[in-house]
Amino acid sequence: MGIGRRITPDDERQAEEEIHTSRRSKESPIEFIPEEPRWSFDEIILPRSVKDKILDVANYADNSKLVFETWGLQKVFKQSRQIGINLYGAPGTGKTMAAHAIAKHLGRKILVVNYADIESKYVGETPKNIRKAFEAAKASGSILFFDEADAILSKRVTNMTSATDVSVNQTRSVMLMIMNDYQDFVIFATNFISNFDPAFMRRISTHIEFKLPDLDCRKKLWSHYLLPTMPNNVDIDELASKYDGISGSDIANAVLMAAFKAARLKVRIVFKEYIFEAVESTLASKNANSGVTVERRVVSENYVKEQAAKYGKEIKK
Repeated sequence: MGIGRRITPDDERQAEEEIHTSRRSKESPIEFIPEEPRWSFDEIILPRSVKDKILDVANYADNSKLVFETWGLQKVFKQSRQIGINLYGAPGTGKTMAAHAIAKHLGRKILVVNYADIESKYVGETPKNIRKAFEAAKASGSILFFDEADAILSKRVTNMTSATDVSVNQTRSVMLMIMNDYQDFVIFATNFISNFDPAFMRRISTHIEFKLPDLDCRKKLWSHYLLPTMPNNVDIDELASKYDGISGSDIANAVLMAAFKAARLKVRIVFKEYIFEAVESTLASKNANSGVTVERRVVSENYVKEQAAKYGKEIKK
């Protein structure tokens, strides 16, 4: 039996690279497919001040000729076609819907990117995927939208101790370079703006805060979801005043859950108490997440029968 050649460090590195390449080739290539915007500004309810700020930015393309050519600002603003919009605030306040509405307003498709779509366990692949997203948006003329953008734009690691730290910083650096050169709209949305790296904050020209709806906005939201075709005994003013600290998404879910409860109990009306119960359930879960315990209201079937009789509605047998 012959004696085999001694394995050198170069052999080990080559073997590792071959394994890495083999594994990477098994990953399905990522496709970035633009879609038609799902919402317009007519379909979303936002405070007037927020909507005005969004429209100022959305109309950037229409007004750029006047501002940069007629008024001559292109002499001092070299990156005249570059604009980044960051929509930040609490969950459920309409950030994603607003991103779609901006694209709709501009008559363009939207290319939605989530970090989970582009993240790769292989070193160097995530930055490549980011480049692909920008290239796909440019080739299709779409508005590029990074949802949950803090996962991509978070602070860079200062004390790198692992290959993962190096990879994170590499991804951030590539993103910065691409944003410097990209001459079109990019929209970001985040619940955690405090996580953003200052370098990204400087490169995004407009930051618009989405707050929880005020009283007037809550009235509009309740009116929007409580359709006249759905029998109910709800007082919009009472509901809007009774519950603050809830988002548009919370309001939509409460109406839907109340409707399904009425359908399950086979009553012909969606009682306001069902909506109270649904909202309070949502508030209880939020408080529980913050470590606060609150009492929840539960509507019994006997109460349902009493209310049905009170409103002259019969329960289907």
